[in-house]
Amino acid sequence: MEVRANTALHVTLTINGVERKASIEPCVTLLDLLREKFDLTGTKKGCDHGQCGACTVLINGKRINSCLVLAVSRDGSEITTIEGIGTANELHPLQDAFVRHDALQCGYCTPGQICSAIGLISEGKAKTRDEIREAMSGNLCRCGAYIGIVDAIEEVIAAPRRKTVR
Repeated sequence: MEVRANTALHVTLTINGVERKASIEPCVTLLDLLREKFDLTGTKKGCDHGQCGACTVLINGKRINSCLVLAVSRDGSEITTIEGIGTANELHPLQDAFVRHDALQCGYCTPGQICSAIGLISEGKAKTRDEIREAMSGNLCRCGAYIGIVDAIEEVIAAPRRKTVR
C-alpha cells in the first residue's frame, strides 16, 4: 500500500485507560501525538533522538522512548504516561519514594524516570543497585539525582508487591 506523506491516518489508542482516537500524518511520533494532540505534557521532549529517556512511557506495560515510535505503529496499544500513574491524593509507590529519597531536583526527567522504573520493576530483572543503575542508564538526569533515584527504586523493589500502575 502506498502512503503519501500528507495522507492522514486514523489511530486508536487506550491512553491512561481512556480510548482516544486521532487522525494524524504517518510521520507523527507518539511523543508529539501525546503532547500536541492530547495535551499530555507530562511526557517530556528532551533530545528527540532516544538518548535521554525524558519521553519514556509504557506501551502495553513495556518502557519505550516515545520520541522514537511512530504513533500509527502503535494503533490499538495501551499507553501509560505519567498522568496515568498515581494521583495527587494517592501517589504511586515510586512517586512517593522519589519524593522521600530526593530523587528529583528540577523534575524535568522525573516522568520518564518513573515510567522507566515501573517498566524495570515489572521486568523483574534488576535486583541489585548495579543492575538498577544499568537498567536505568537510558534515563539521564542533568541534576545528578542518581543516588536518590536508585534508592527509591531499590526501596520499591524490596517492598511487598504492590500494583505498579493505578
